[in-house]
Amino acid sequence: MSNTPIALEQRNAALEAAFPHLIRDDSPSKSVGAATTAQAKFSKITHAVPMLSLDNAFSRDDVADFIGRARRFLGLDETAPLPLTAEPKIDGLSLSLRYEKGVLVHGATRGDGREGEDVTANARTLATVPHRLAGSGWPDVIDVRGEVYLRHADFAALNEAQAQAGLPPYANPRNAAAGSLRQLDPAITARRPLSFFAYAWGEASAAFAATQMEAVARFADWGFATNPDMVLCADTDALIAHYDSLARRRAGLGYDIDGVVYKVNDLALQARLGFVTRFPRWAIAHKFPPERAQTILEAIDIQVGRTGALTPVARLKPVTVGGVVVSNATLHNEDFIAGRAQDKATGGPVRGGKDLRPGDLVTIQRAGDVIPQIVDVDVGARSPDSVPFAFPTICPCPLQTACNRDEGEDAAVVRRCSGEFACPFQRLRHLELFVSRKAYDIDGLGPRQLQDFFDRGLVKEPADIFRLKDHRDTLLTLEGYGETSVDNLLAAIEARRQISLARFIFGLGVRHVGETTGGVLARTHGSWSAFKAAVDAAAAGRPGPDYLLLEALHGLGPKALGILLDRVAAGGLHVQADLFASTADLLPVSGLADLPAPARRALADAFPVWSDFEATVKAAAANRPGDAWIGFAAADGVGPVAADALIDFFAEPHNADAVARLLAEVTPVDAVAPKADSAVTGKTVVFTGSLEKMTRDEAKAKALSLGAKVSGSVSAKTDLVVAGPGAGSKLAKATELGIRVISEDEWLELAG
Repeated sequence: MSNTPIALEQRNAALEAAFPHLIRDDSPSKSVGAATTAQAKFSKITHAVPMLSLDNAFSRDDVADFIGRARRFLGLDETAPLPLTAEPKIDGLSLSLRYEKGVLVHGATRGDGREGEDVTANARTLATVPHRLAGSGWPDVIDVRGEVYLRHADFAALNEAQAQAGLPPYANPRNAAAGSLRQLDPAITARRPLSFFAYAWGEASAAFAATQMEAVARFADWGFATNPDMVLCADTDALIAHYDSLARRRAGLGYDIDGVVYKVNDLALQARLGFVTRFPRWAIAHKFPPERAQTILEAIDIQVGRTGALTPVARLKPVTVGGVVVSNATLHNEDFIAGRAQDKATGGPVRGGKDLRPGDLVTIQRAGDVIPQIVDVDVGARSPDSVPFAFPTICPCPLQTACNRDEGEDAAVVRRCSGEFACPFQRLRHLELFVSRKAYDIDGLGPRQLQDFFDRGLVKEPADIFRLKDHRDTLLTLEGYGETSVDNLLAAIEARRQISLARFIFGLGVRHVGETTGGVLARTHGSWSAFKAAVDAAAAGRPGPDYLLLEALHGLGPKALGILLDRVAAGGLHVQADLFASTADLLPVSGLADLPAPARRALADAFPVWSDFEATVKAAAANRPGDAWIGFAAADGVGPVAADALIDFFAEPHNADAVARLLAEVTPVDAVAPKADSAVTGKTVVFTGSLEKMTRDEAKAKALSLGAKVSGSVSAKTDLVVAGPGAGSKLAKATELGIRVISEDEWLELAG
């Protein structure tokens, strides 16, 4: 009897027809093939453990910094061994495969990291994805993760088939692999020669390895393809040597890679290092240098962002760079166009000070192989009648409002429209952020649809999105909208009426409050009501402008500022009128002679005239920050800039009313609470001095996981201060306020 695949499939079909009660769940007849039914859209799967991205390194120094940060977090000496793995970074599409009792139950794309598309039927068609795990020792539940990709030979064959069918070729293997895995008809995916490398995991019901190398070896035992170019390295030199080796061999590997991934090998250390909001602390991607190409800068367009920032965009004559057709590039700001911005790599002006003009022959690269950038311009090829680009000072919106430079640190960088929410561009950008993947992630509602709805007056603010159901008949009259597409859109909107608190806060679009800060605020306050109450309390305790002016003086530290304002509040400043002519002369005889010399110099330089100095410090003493503002701003990951931005946002009546209308349509879901029964749950903890048995970062992470709040300063609302050797002003203030102070050993015992 023939053992060809077709003959075996026919024999299996005959046996199942004769004994239908014996058909297995993983039978080949249930695999995707010609008889598989296409689906209308992909459903969503929530990852049990988020699929986070990797932070990037672009140089040896970046790699050394990454290792140094890991060592400091772990409290390791510079000479202590810290082995890391190094493996090729496959340029494909991430896939998570969930196995229960060794059987594949579903597959999902990365999506936004928390929620991906259900591509189970498609994943089953990959020859390198086992339907049932081989060997033994696998946990009852495990999410095996890796990359779906196309080998160069398979990509060439696929494009040849496209040409023979009269269809356009694919631009590159990555796009072809992503498109193939996300076919609504699994039968199409089955005809594509996709491959899969396993290299990571998400949820696992039991430990199955002690190191990264051992874990990947177990994957191979269970039937997965793993990368033969993964190696264990002892130090930075070994990592860079493997990186250089892969860079030299890159073209001959047979598949695309865009860098090398380094991971701490010891899984126990990985667990200690943990994660920041978007990246693991124990892994980094060392990217290859970007490819470059020359093309013509045809025009410079100006876009207005949600904060009013005018962002220039280069419109390029299309050119292929690294296998991708590029027609746009970022220009950052007007100083970048003029050649005045600083080149971070050289410290000098970008492009050697050469400006950019429409019509120029420019060199572009894909930064990190992702974002196109202009890195040089050929001024010798420039037309004699070209003129420098005039950056607009009037917003291109219909209101034609003035655009002003920012004040402060980025005064020479950002120009903003002064129209605020009256500017339709800013309102539309706010809506785009609201529906973006990191906020509400509403399927079928992208920039094009929002623009259309905005222009027709259907959606002017976020709450209007949830009222679109009242305009169903109108939507059905629009071009491109049939009953199915309208009902799918309305269903996607209804599915977001409950939204996590972190996404809700981020979706408000408050300046300086991004995804990371939104997550911190959600975890810190837990519920919308608690968060809003904290903002309101912080607003009441916000420091006045005179206090902020003094706080910003270089040389006047927080301790000296406290002494200065305490003296003023207690009894004022006493000097003999007209005794001396300047602040520098009067300070030593005004009761402030014990201020440090750098503080006196800073004050004298800032306020040469005594009357100006006296008026400022009196106003500052009367408007010092309250405990609520200090506590809100001191939370790790927030800071005074974000705190003030939130206060300003809710103080604007238009914003407050818009949020109230939104809350009538949606419900923010309380953040997943940390432990509610620990000894420090709900308490505010401050760490000061040197910790000897764990690093400061580890201590903070542990405190947050136990339900505590971590603050960077001591106030009357502080419950506990953990003081190590060298504790100074924070320990003194805790003692003064009668706050409980414990040692590191006592903290470890308290934290379990």
